[in-house]
Amino acid sequence: MTLAVPTDDFDCQSCGACCSYSEDWPRFSLETDEELDRIPTEYVSADLGGMRCEDNRCSALDGKLGIHVGCKIYAVRPIVCRTCMPGDDECLMARHKLSQKVLL
Repeated sequence: MTLAVPTDDFDCQSCGACCSYSEDWPRFSLETDEELDRIPTEYVSADLGGMRCEDNRCSALDGKLGIHVGCKIYAVRPIVCRTCMPGDDECLMARHKLSQKVLL
């Protein structure tokens, strides 16, 4: 598999690929009960194991992919969302998948 090529500009607010990568991506892992309690319930999946997604897109993602996006709960987002960094392996994997969708 060929990953997307890193560029000098990884503007997360004009991308959104990591937030629309997979329903399994925004999983809760090391969050404390207090951290989980701060996430509004309308954004939590029915099994309480992660963020609610619709067609692989996190329900807390606002905006249009590739144009302008933002997280509705940025200050209290899950750890997996906090650890995904612009240009890291997870970012490139998500960007690659998004680019494949666009090409289809």
